[in-house]
Amino acid sequence: MAISKLAADINLEKLPCTSLKGVGPKVAEKLEKLHIQSVLDLLFHLPLRYEDRTRVRTIASLKDGERALIKVTVELAQVKFGKRRSLVCRASDESASIDFRFFYFNKGQQQRLQRGAEFYAFGEVRRYGFQFSMVHPELTAINSTTSAPLLESLTPIYPATEGLHQASFRHMMRQAVALLKKHPIDNLLPQSLLQSLKLPDVNASLAWIHSPPKDADLVQLQSNQTPAVRRLISEELLAQQLSLLLQRNQQKDYSAPVLKNSGKLQDQLLQQLPFKPTKAQQRVTQEIISDLEQPHPMLRLLQGDVGAGKTLVAALAALQAIEAGYQVAIMAPTELLANQHYQSFGQWFEAMNIPCVFLASKLTASQRKSALESIASGEAKLIVGTHALFQKGVEYHKLGLAIIDEQHRFGVNQRLMLKQKAPDGMQLHQLMMTATPIPRTLAMTVYADMDVSIIDELPPGRTPVQTVALSDQKRDQVIQRIETACRDENRQVYWVCTLIDESEEIQCQAAESAANLLTEQLPNCRVGLLHGRLKPEQKQLVMDKFKQGDLDILVATTVIEVGVDVPNASLMVIENPERLGLSQLHQLRGRVGRGSVESHCVLLYQHPLSDNAKARIQVMRETNDGFVIAEEDLRLRGPGEMLGTRQTGEVSLRFANLVRDAELIPAIQQQAHDLIAENSQLAHKICQRWLGSRQEFADV
Repeated sequence: MAISKLAADINLEKLPCTSLKGVGPKVAEKLEKLHIQSVLDLLFHLPLRYEDRTRVRTIASLKDGERALIKVTVELAQVKFGKRRSLVCRASDESASIDFRFFYFNKGQQQRLQRGAEFYAFGEVRRYGFQFSMVHPELTAINSTTSAPLLESLTPIYPATEGLHQASFRHMMRQAVALLKKHPIDNLLPQSLLQSLKLPDVNASLAWIHSPPKDADLVQLQSNQTPAVRRLISEELLAQQLSLLLQRNQQKDYSAPVLKNSGKLQDQLLQQLPFKPTKAQQRVTQEIISDLEQPHPMLRLLQGDVGAGKTLVAALAALQAIEAGYQVAIMAPTELLANQHYQSFGQWFEAMNIPCVFLASKLTASQRKSALESIASGEAKLIVGTHALFQKGVEYHKLGLAIIDEQHRFGVNQRLMLKQKAPDGMQLHQLMMTATPIPRTLAMTVYADMDVSIIDELPPGRTPVQTVALSDQKRDQVIQRIETACRDENRQVYWVCTLIDESEEIQCQAAESAANLLTEQLPNCRVGLLHGRLKPEQKQLVMDKFKQGDLDILVATTVIEVGVDVPNASLMVIENPERLGLSQLHQLRGRVGRGSVESHCVLLYQHPLSDNAKARIQVMRETNDGFVIAEEDLRLRGPGEMLGTRQTGEVSLRFANLVRDAELIPAIQQQAHDLIAENSQLAHKICQRWLGSRQEFADV
């Protein structure tokens, strides 16, 4: 369908890219790999960066890494032989000289680069001391009729795929922008938001982004801070907020068990404890109980720093459901953590004659059969396990509450499968838990579909962990300190190996090497080894020995990041901390300092450290506050690492950046609340434009 024959009332959201000249079935198939089907999809495919071909620069004005157009005269060209044969050309202008290097060339190219020949050259500049260089620049020979190949606007460079080149993208985009000018799309943002954030029209923004004028600020462009880009970022953030808020409202349309009771079982548990819950634990417990007493499903995120007491809060929530006649499932990402929960809950619940069952892959056939029968009959009131909890063949008698620990490690599909175990016609109450404090920016955006409870107080008697950073060259001194801690102070020690970028086999080899070294140098200390290749029963045996004090030193991979509680362990050594993010380092450090004795964490780093690694280590030395650490981790590494698999199948951001654009979020969140209340039809239109079918997991 030729553009000239298109109807006057074109909807670019539905107009296929095949309506553009040069876009046949093969090109359309390649565009689909980039999730581009309609002309509007193509317009929303924003440039990664821009090249400035609008002016000729002097060599001396160039900066390392820039791509620029220069006018030069050839001084010398010769073939050099080394590891690779290359054609090297020295050229210059009035300000400085530059080297051109070609690894792929022919005789004709070599002959063109004669002394005195003049060229316009475009390419990426590299600077080595005072010398400039370009590899494989684009050259345009200058003669009496040649004018500089200058453009009137900056040149966009698009995210591409195999078989689709930049020239093709620019050809398609010129046609798409021409269509946009004739058939503008609706401005969906409310006028109040446009005015408060001083945002331009969406059509003008898209046209400007694909062809910025030559006087546009390149720094602002590259950092996505131009008004045109901020316009699209704001609309995308609003769509994301609306989607999550609509999901949250949708939850209230479903039915869930009303879990009301006298609180008798909770009182029994509290009477067992040798301590009193903190005010923060009491507050969040009441928030959760209030949710469980409602006829619609709870979807609440419980977060608290390492050691803040989330397990007790989860136990009190579980008892609320059990006393009301329902079963509770507690799901953990690893068998080690699941077993830790089974022991903690079992110890409390057995005293109240509440049957608990463990379900994981390590069970024998007869154990699994017995567990499944107990779950199906309703005899088991609390079921603790890994992803085995939602697998085929697991039938619950009357499941009312799912507690998901370290929820960011589970994908949407897994949570959905567990939800499907609810009684017919009902939805499960869900309590998500995380020991990784979530920065406010993420809580306001990615977790806007959940209610959030925060345990912002540590139990009394906990002493802050003292953290020091030492070079690997001081390893022998660290080992001497371990001997003192074990022999003279009767304390226990963790030694953590963190080769997370390598294969599991290499991680295990590193841990084995460390264990052998410590066994050799500390013959009077009992050393245990824990890593991912051990069978579940072997892991548990090693962990039990360490808990019972039969091991002095536990050498482990990051498998001990969560769930391990040994109050007598007061020293942790983390090898290669520069390989880990702040939140993971904080999680590991949280394995010590769980008693009243002063505890220490040694970060044993390798030289040289990058600036980013230095910043992370400095933060670890300065604070034990998980929320401060999480904010800094978000700033240094971005949201991707912190979100884990939560985003799988859900809303993903194409243009917005939750760190860079944090200042926009409060106003946009308020606008989202107002829009849903005042104009839900417009809210759905905005979501449809930006998310389309990607809302398929909304009911999670």
